Amino acid sequence: MSTLIVAEQNEALLTINQNSQKPLHKNQYITTLVVLLAPILMGYTLGYSSPALPDLVDNKILTSDGQQAWFGSMVAIGAIFGGPIAGVSINKLGRKYSVMICAFPYAVGYAMIASVNSVAALYVGRILTGVGAGMTSLATPVYIAEISSPDIRGALGASFQLSVTLGVFIVNVFGVPLSYVWLANVGCLVCALLVVLMLFMPETPQYYIMQHQRDRALSVLVWLRGPNYNSDRECREIEDNTNLKKDDFQYKEFFSAYLYIPLTISLCLMVFQQFSGINAVIFYGVTIFQSAAPSIEEHVASIIITAVQVLATLVAVILMDRAGRRILLILAGIGMCISSTTFGVYYELTKNSTSSANVSLTSTDLGDSHTPDLTWLSMMSMIIYITAFSLGWGAIPWLIMSEIFPTRARGAASSIATAVNWTCAFIVTKEFFDMESAMTSAGVFWFYGGVCLVGVIFVAVCVPETKGKTLEEISEYFSRDQKILDFPIAEQTN
Repeated sequence: MSTLIVAEQNEALLTINQNSQKPLHKNQYITTLVVLLAPILMGYTLGYSSPALPDLVDNKILTSDGQQAWFGSMVAIGAIFGGPIAGVSINKLGRKYSVMICAFPYAVGYAMIASVNSVAALYVGRILTGVGAGMTSLATPVYIAEISSPDIRGALGASFQLSVTLGVFIVNVFGVPLSYVWLANVGCLVCALLVVLMLFMPETPQYYIMQHQRDRALSVLVWLRGPNYNSDRECREIEDNTNLKKDDFQYKEFFSAYLYIPLTISLCLMVFQQFSGINAVIFYGVTIFQSAAPSIEEHVASIIITAVQVLATLVAVILMDRAGRRILLILAGIGMCISSTTFGVYYELTKNSTSSANVSLTSTDLGDSHTPDLTWLSMMSMIIYITAFSLGWGAIPWLIMSEIFPTRARGAASSIATAVNWTCAFIVTKEFFDMESAMTSAGVFWFYGGVCLVGVIFVAVCVPETKGKTLEEISEYFSRDQKILDFPIAEQTN
């Protein structure tokens, strides 16, 4: 941390008011805004293939559909390994430096894409940027959760997904005037900015407590919460929860109820998130837009779709600490289930025209003169689906992952959840066309709707509400010998 921050901390320590007051939020917002550069990079990376692929094809670098498909999906392969790397790093090097380290695979990957003119270099570059994305998806939610006070942790945690969608939006906007090389160079610049600004941000108090550095943990808490907040009490709660008298975390602890129950919850949320079909809907979003309005350019259609995501996720950030996690997941899941079902109805009603013309889903001609114009149905389904996903299932699984694991096991457990998420993302992306052949287009979207319905039931029965609770309170609950349903479903924020 900078000399200025240290000076502010020391001055604040001298004026701590032992009366419990609400924490200040300014420094938490500042810290979160800086660390959100990492998920912006993640979104930038996930969306990079959309504007870059046409340029790569025009330059005859990628010459087949298979090469293009692999270029897009290599990110998920790298991300599968990035999660476990970050899981080790956040415990060994700390949360702050793990976020900074995320920038290096991004930078190297984008440098290779920009400078080496070969298919192999493009693949390796995408895998490396995927490693950065996997590390980001673990390290950033954990960092934000640990520096946030309970009253705004939901909003700050949901801002992770907001930043991802913002990154996708930015790369699509920049993709209009810039070539794939300059798009990669912009990615390198954001990496450098992330590293420089994170140097001035604090480490989390939980990590300092794990390292037996209570004075530093208290100093950070005072800077984050303000001088009039009872930071000493919060520091004691973190110490009690971390339980420093025990040995270091052992993987055999995954067989203990205090850990396998929250791990099961997190894994299920990750599976439901990916198998809800979000990647398929986003993939066909441009096609549907072009079908409804052929005059809209492909780049413009991408920008419109990502703008819908950004706005809907922004609403989720506002609602997260008001409505709570469970109700948003349930309402969003119902909306996704309905819209996926209507997607299936749309493709079922138009299948005669598409099959007679031997046209696949990727065609922009989704109907003909012999069938009613149902483009409005596909448009409505897509907008409702994207909005619902962004309101709940986009952000909340990552937020809950960062909340429900105990401090000592947070790195190991989060790495498993992150790896499962990216593995599912890769499976859904690569196997979609095989599913389409086996189940028909309508059947695939009905399958996604069924997954969303099961996800809603799972949340209603098994997922506790964490709104307004400290990380230590959540961890203490799972350490008790009681059933999940005993957890208070709804509790007002103090």
